[in-house]
Amino acid sequence: MQNRNPFCWVKKQMARSIYVSVSIMIYVLSQVSISNAYPIFAQKGYENPRETTGRIVCANCHLANKPVEIEVPQAVLPDTVFEAIVRIPYDMQLKQVLSNGKKGGLNVGAVLILPEGFELAPTDRISPELKEKIGNLSFQSYHPNKKNIIVIGPVPGQKYREIVFPILSPDPSTKKDIHFLKYPIYVGGNRGRGQIYPDGSKSNNTVYNATSAGIVSKIVRKEKGGYEITTVDASEGRQSVDIIPPGPELLVSEGESIKLDQPLTSNPNVGGFGQGDAEIVLQDPLRIQGLLFFFTSVFFAQVFLVLKKKQFEKVQLYEMNF
Repeated sequence: MQNRNPFCWVKKQMARSIYVSVSIMIYVLSQVSISNAYPIFAQKGYENPRETTGRIVCANCHLANKPVEIEVPQAVLPDTVFEAIVRIPYDMQLKQVLSNGKKGGLNVGAVLILPEGFELAPTDRISPELKEKIGNLSFQSYHPNKKNIIVIGPVPGQKYREIVFPILSPDPSTKKDIHFLKYPIYVGGNRGRGQIYPDGSKSNNTVYNATSAGIVSKIVRKEKGGYEITTVDASEGRQSVDIIPPGPELLVSEGESIKLDQPLTSNPNVGGFGQGDAEIVLQDPLRIQGLLFFFTSVFFAQVFLVLKKKQFEKVQLYEMNF
């Protein structure tokens, strides 16, 4: 009879447990990286998210126009942390078409384009009150060499229709290319999925149009959802097939005559993209001190004039009585 070494058995069980734990961790991390990878579409395709025309490139994939709001202080001092608040409003009752054709809640995302020198505030510079406003959001730079451009998303719209960016202002005394001026800030914000992928292909969150005119001869409902529509051109006898992914609702039926580019489906998109801008002044502390000194001087000058006037009136009254 063979003796079983208990230490070998324990080592095998520990190794198996570690392997399972590591596998689970790798899977979770991979899912997280995928879920956070949507901004990378723009990051990989465009060196700068704002074109020379002023258009933000997110509009290339999110075709519907929706509002976005930004709120920043009128002026900030150098080397100061401040809030940039981006609001992405939409109807909370709306549901979007997901990639599998089912309905779900809307995600939101934003890109904040700051002036050169402004950047995301380091964690140790953010106050507890500001951290509470930020929540569990994780921001990232558009590129390692473009710290003034910050992206976020996709994140749940139910929780983050208002996104607070912690921003650190630059100090002209340490950065010679920064000056005390008024600067523009640009923002883009989207709610919901896009209609076009970066490679130009359509998502299932958009309208599908007929690629040819003719008679709809056959509509096949696919096993995993979606449709295959066969159209026959009566004059030429040529057949064409349009593939509709799961999600959009079909608007045509067999035997119906359709035109080129006629919508075959409804438009399931309930989201959209918007952009806006604001201005902020990088204020020189010496100017503020000079302004305070000027106001103080004017105040005391006014007081002095009032006192002198009263003194003059007293002298006049005394001379009249005398």
